[in-house]
Amino acid sequence: MYPLLPLAIAARDAGHDVVFATGADFLPTARKAGLEAVAAGIGIRDAFTAAMAGRVEQGWQLPESEVAPIRANVFGAELPSRFVADLGEVFERTRPDLVVYEAMNPGGAFAAQLAGIPAVCHGFGRVATSETTAGMTDRLADYAREIGVDGADFPGFGNPFLDICPESAQVPKFLETPNRRLLRPVGWNEPGDLPAGIADRDSGRPLIYLTLGTVMGDAPVLRTAVAGLSALDADILVATGPTVSIEALGEVPSNVRLTAWVPQAELLGHLDLIVHHGGSGSTLGSFGAGLPQLLLPQGADQFTNAEAVRELGVGDRLLGDEVTAEAVTAQARRLLTDSGVQAATARMAAEVAAMPSPAEVAETLPTLAGLTA
Repeated sequence: MYPLLPLAIAARDAGHDVVFATGADFLPTARKAGLEAVAAGIGIRDAFTAAMAGRVEQGWQLPESEVAPIRANVFGAELPSRFVADLGEVFERTRPDLVVYEAMNPGGAFAAQLAGIPAVCHGFGRVATSETTAGMTDRLADYAREIGVDGADFPGFGNPFLDICPESAQVPKFLETPNRRLLRPVGWNEPGDLPAGIADRDSGRPLIYLTLGTVMGDAPVLRTAVAGLSALDADILVATGPTVSIEALGEVPSNVRLTAWVPQAELLGHLDLIVHHGGSGSTLGSFGAGLPQLLLPQGADQFTNAEAVRELGVGDRLLGDEVTAEAVTAQARRLLTDSGVQAATARMAAEVAAMPSPAEVAETLPTLAGLTA
């Protein structure tokens, strides 16, 4: 959701009428961004809970042979079918001129096709394919045939694709996608204040931020990373997220501060190093902020993001059993002092800054909708 909000806000500020359709749990977030919001579809977690008969908490431990068909059906049929049904009703009431749908929500594209409304796909990061995505796209193609729409060429389906991933970080094959248009990744978070002392800190020591995101937090991994980072002559800020309690990390050294949440988009500009899970928001935000990154990927697209960070020279990764306190200390120290890494992060920040802003892309939406030449 967050990657789409900057363009939605820019479109509203440009004078367009914007309706943000999302799952019921996310309606308050859209409204905090000042957008008109309506409920549509079902949340990913709810879809998996239903598909796995309540076993979603054990999902990470299930063998891939059991998880793969469930995942394929959730993303290839359950989620799109719910969005097709609900968006059909929304379109009858509002009759939009243009639909902007998120890349992993093809239900938006299909609903637009059925209603005869122009559509644009909005990416959220690298577009990598794997055996996992192949199963999903096969099921999606079956569902598309069932409802009589074109399900080929996922995720764009022949529509313009707004790519928020810098070209140097994008999967090379995807760069050949027709009608691909760049859009600068802009961070967004719910309103909130930075922790006390961050904005005007003057300790003279590096500030390192540690997070494993909002979905795949892992207390043992966080404890190991805290142990490694605290060995440095640096200040460490840790956001535990909603899946790990602060208490689960126990007593920490004096140079470590724990909090459940921070306004990350505002925080990035104050950091010297970020250690994170490799989610697209954190990865792209760090690109724009010119930050070195140490990635500890846990799942989903985090591994391909870690690969890109390493290849670009803007950071490194530790996988699985490589995540030890000693390795975290060594990698963090290197990333803070390596002049080659600093040069690479500066180049990446310049590349992101040169991408069209949400306001600039919002100006093109009438053309994408066919309302102007």
